[in-house]
Amino acid sequence: MCGIIGAIRRDGGILNSLVEGLRVVEYRGYDSAGVAILEDGAIAVRKKQGRLENLEAVLEDGAFDNAPVGIGHTRWATHGEPNDRNAHPHQGATGRVAIVHNGIFENYLELREQLTAQGVKFASETDSEVMAQLLDLELQENISLQDAMRRALHRVEGYYALGAICQGPEGPELVCARKGPPLLVAFTPDAAYLASDVLGVLPHTDKVIYLEDGDVAILKPGSIEVTDFEGQPVEREISKVDWKPGDSGLGGWPHYMLKEIHEQPDVLARTALDRIDLERGDVTIEGGQFEDDFLQGVERVQVLACGTALHAGMIAKYLIEGLAKVPVDVDFASEYRYRDPIVVPGTMALAISQSGETADTLGATRLAKELGAKVAAIVNVAGSTQMREADQILLTHAGPEIGVASTKAFTAQVAAAVLLAVRMGRAKGTLPVEEAKAILTELNGLRTKIEHLLSEPIRDHIHDLAKIHARAKGFFFLGRGVNFPVALEGALKLKEISYMHAEGYAAGEMKHGPIALIDPGMTIVSINAPGHVADKVRSNIEQVKSRGGVALSVGSHEGSHKIAGQCIRVPETIEWLSPILNTIPLQLFSYYIADLRGCEIDKPRNLAKSVTVE
Repeated sequence: MCGIIGAIRRDGGILNSLVEGLRVVEYRGYDSAGVAILEDGAIAVRKKQGRLENLEAVLEDGAFDNAPVGIGHTRWATHGEPNDRNAHPHQGATGRVAIVHNGIFENYLELREQLTAQGVKFASETDSEVMAQLLDLELQENISLQDAMRRALHRVEGYYALGAICQGPEGPELVCARKGPPLLVAFTPDAAYLASDVLGVLPHTDKVIYLEDGDVAILKPGSIEVTDFEGQPVEREISKVDWKPGDSGLGGWPHYMLKEIHEQPDVLARTALDRIDLERGDVTIEGGQFEDDFLQGVERVQVLACGTALHAGMIAKYLIEGLAKVPVDVDFASEYRYRDPIVVPGTMALAISQSGETADTLGATRLAKELGAKVAAIVNVAGSTQMREADQILLTHAGPEIGVASTKAFTAQVAAAVLLAVRMGRAKGTLPVEEAKAILTELNGLRTKIEHLLSEPIRDHIHDLAKIHARAKGFFFLGRGVNFPVALEGALKLKEISYMHAEGYAAGEMKHGPIALIDPGMTIVSINAPGHVADKVRSNIEQVKSRGGVALSVGSHEGSHKIAGQCIRVPETIEWLSPILNTIPLQLFSYYIADLRGCEIDKPRNLAKSVTVE
């Protein structure tokens, strides 16, 4: 959620790197921003509530421009309200150290009381300042920052990504540590960098080191040393990042969300096409992943995910059960980890996450693994914690997703779920080769149908519909079968970026309560595709119309369109793949409504892109 950036450079001038690093992690969500620099043996801090532009305004005097070492932070408030005082970086009482922190120190109240009794005066309400004060006390013994960090870490409980600077006995020091939230480091011949997101270092290098839990890293210009909490050196692999710095730019689009919606034809190609083997009617996943010997031992699948990824996981349930005939459970990761789940032999826990750093999903899959499950992951970010901890990996290759409301990542996750379901069906012998070929052939040709949905006439039509419904009292999104999760996702998108009330329901459940809310001010969006439940969804539309509700039909079922009156026609495809096409008009519909309402689309209030705290 919060963003961390840090840099140390032999020839100085790190401020621009800090600010630009913070800019590329803005999408993670934040309510204040700040930087601390160390120059001529002294630390200076500037921080401001609100957007990064507020911080930039107080940096215009040039006082920080030539600093050789510094750290920066975008904060999403957890302890203490959003204001200048609670913004990061935080300093200790003497001002000799400054820190930035993602995560939570669970015993901070106890430590705060102890430190207060020792005469320490706190300047903020945050849990993070406890670490700054602990480091400040340790440094009074004239030890190095890395030694002070290790001592302080033995006193805190919780999870954290930390960056700290101070003037050490031999010069400026930049140290970081990780337990839980993501943190990576990188170096060039003349500098070293740390960041909570790989985008923060990509302008400088495409080679990074992902820190593991329990790592402490010491950064110097041209080198990085990684140790454990006891000071013993540890080896960490240098990973090459496939993304390019320009991948995270707007490229002339008014919003990242709209840009990423339009990237979906290419995303589908990157996720699926190279893995499709039409001649064999099968799927090949690179790296020897999900091969027959593994999948033949899978007797049950436990999907664990949050938010949009959970909806992709629900679609995966329909696909895996329908094609591979393997039973599938789907859980909110946040609920799974705090109940007493039963893991039967042969269970594959399937984590789905864009970032690969979602705290609840990581916690849930770790629990599943402890209980005997094999862990598989559908994930976008190579090198992420979820990827490193999984036994089997299916990377989606969606590229950086900056908009908080997920679009292209969802499409990639659903496409990956299709690939996995086909692969499981072939490995299990439950999916005939001709049926597999039919599904994969259609998936292979889906790109042009997505491009059609993103063509100007279709976009203009959806924009006109958005004008009609932008002031609706509220929305119901209805779907059945494999398109029921699409209804949930459509409602979530509208809620996230337009702040309008929207609920997704299994269409058959409407008459069990929600139908009482239908009136002429309510818009009911039905998602339908030709298939075995199509006539039942059409019947639900008739029930809506008979009670005065306004119906909008989305999909390729003409019978539904005729009854609804208002519709968005989607190219026809086989029912298993219809969620990919049906979701895209809902993304555009939500985008246009939010734009018409003047909402901040890429940075919706109170939301974060990567939820790395509970």
